[in-house]
Amino acid sequence: MIAGELISNIIPPLRTSDTVRKALDRMNEFKVYHLPIVNEIQYLGLVSEEELMEARDMEIAIGALPLALLNTFTFENAHVYEVIRLFSELQLSVVPVLDQQKNYLGVVSINSVLNYSANLYSVNEPGGIIVLSISNRNNSLAHMAQIVEADNAQILSSYVNSFADSTRLEVTLKINKTDLSGIVSSFERYEYEVKAVFNNSNHDDGSMDRFNSFMNYLNV
Repeated sequence: MIAGELISNIIPPLRTSDTVRKALDRMNEFKVYHLPIVNEIQYLGLVSEEELMEARDMEIAIGALPLALLNTFTFENAHVYEVIRLFSELQLSVVPVLDQQKNYLGVVSINSVLNYSANLYSVNEPGGIIVLSISNRNNSLAHMAQIVEADNAQILSSYVNSFADSTRLEVTLKINKTDLSGIVSSFERYEYEVKAVFNNSNHDDGSMDRFNSFMNYLNV
């Protein structure tokens, strides 16, 4: 997935002729606290709600204000991980997307990234979750998949969490069945450390909790 495929078409940019009031109203309407300012197709920068709130005159055009615009953007062919990095490092609510000529194309919203991530990690798919603690030298996903498939199941998604100053990794596996007892026993037989198991036949399988933990890890 690349940035251009995540562009939200419902959030319009600001123009320099727009008033501070209009800019703040638009931020409130779309539940964001940043918006790009665009002159025709030329991207000028990203303005924050915090800075606009300091304006004394709500009817003044934003182009007349001495704004400290963020020159933050990504290119349309950038990987989604680059978009997530910008959200995380700069604490943004939108990320502007430009083409190779630096013409403005649109924005990626935080909701677009969350929806993409939910689909990527099969959050809404029924199934169970197994969390393993492994050595960084014993991280063969192929072997883990063999163990799961031997129980007539499949891994829907997986991700790895590493820890500073540690040789241990935490591997989270989303599996397409809720009865994980046989798979857990197999992992333990192969001397994997099973840290946690989440499963529920009512489809409230803990997936969203794991997904939220993952997003908190990214500081999004």
